[in-house]
Amino acid sequence: MVHQHEHEQAQQQNKLKLYSYWRSSCSFRIRIALNLKGLDYEYIPVNLLKGEQFSPEFQKLNPIGYVPVLVDGDVVVSDSFAIFMYLEEKYPQIPLLPSDLAKKALNIQAANIVSSSIQPLQNLAVLKYIEEKVSPEEKVPWAKFHIEKGFGALEKLLKDHAGKYAIGDEVAMADAFLAPQILAGIQRFNVDMAKFPLLTRLNEAYSELPEFQKAIPENQPDAPSA
Repeated sequence: MVHQHEHEQAQQQNKLKLYSYWRSSCSFRIRIALNLKGLDYEYIPVNLLKGEQFSPEFQKLNPIGYVPVLVDGDVVVSDSFAIFMYLEEKYPQIPLLPSDLAKKALNIQAANIVSSSIQPLQNLAVLKYIEEKVSPEEKVPWAKFHIEKGFGALEKLLKDHAGKYAIGDEVAMADAFLAPQILAGIQRFNVDMAKFPLLTRLNEAYSELPEFQKAIPENQPDAPSA
């Protein structure tokens, strides 16, 4: 029994740890990737509304103070894009990037539109800044403008490549980045999805995948109970 206990302790120590906030779309991407790869992880909540991301302990993990952060033994990786690439290389058993070079580039491009051209412009820190420096009324229109601009670009980019999912019939990197952003657009910023038929169809396809459902904000341990 002692060996069993030691084995369990060792497993616990080796378990991936994900510092996450239930509503963070960047954390949501990585939760999807971990689920798709079948990786077990420990969820460590960081309450962004209470400013826990500014604590000295958290800043040691990620100096810019954003979630998610992945801890894999001695390795600490922050930034969802970097975490995704790390997981892809370390756990290649279930790949989320196709080996086909053109498809791989397209996945990275679509993921990047979400992670650099949409999400940073509607994240908590930016919306707070708009609210305080411009006006509270401008907060949602600002977010919607940037989300819709990005969604318009994604519709055009993916129209000749989409199958059941964003790029073909296999779930891949682009889907893990798109799903949280589409959901945030609908639930938090009332984006009119009638303008984006392809993204609407993809959103429906994602809602049928257990790995995506398990990752949605409402299903996280730190989500407030209704």
